[in-house]
Amino acid sequence: MHRLARVLLALLLLAGPLAAEGLPAALAAPLLTVTGQIAHRNTGDAAVFDLAMLGSMPAQSFTTRTTWTDGAQHFTGVALRDLMTAVGASGSRLRATAINGYSVEIPAAGWREPVPIIAYRRNGLAMSLREHGPLWIVYPYDAAAEYRSAQAYSHSIWQLDRIAVLD
Repeated sequence: MHRLARVLLALLLLAGPLAAEGLPAALAAPLLTVTGQIAHRNTGDAAVFDLAMLGSMPAQSFTTRTTWTDGAQHFTGVALRDLMTAVGASGSRLRATAINGYSVEIPAAGWREPVPIIAYRRNGLAMSLREHGPLWIVYPYDAAAEYRSAQAYSHSIWQLDRIAVLD
């Protein structure tokens, strides 16, 4: 009996790391699909996230003004860095693409810091398509001059729905 218990324990210990390699499946409408140079997937060759999955990750929040909205806005979302860690990204750049096909490339240096975030709430509410949502890459523009640069503004893609991790 002890031998059987040891074999079962060994199998459980081996299964733990294997289960950690994958991501849970999205149960609601997918908001974001990540493909490319990623180690962790949940749907074929992609990592697909719904709002609950993004909301279960460590949240970052800040208040800032943007050039696209009136007055200070409070954003909540997941750090792009944390999302890339969750999918096991190994590329040197990202291609972020919006629902309308608009895309930007973000070098690895641009997503290895605590900002930007992929915001899923603005002023406490989910964002509609009309309000730049449901996902928007944002920086704390008021916090530093580097976030008020042409580069940061160009990376601030709204209506985000896909990210490809490129080599």
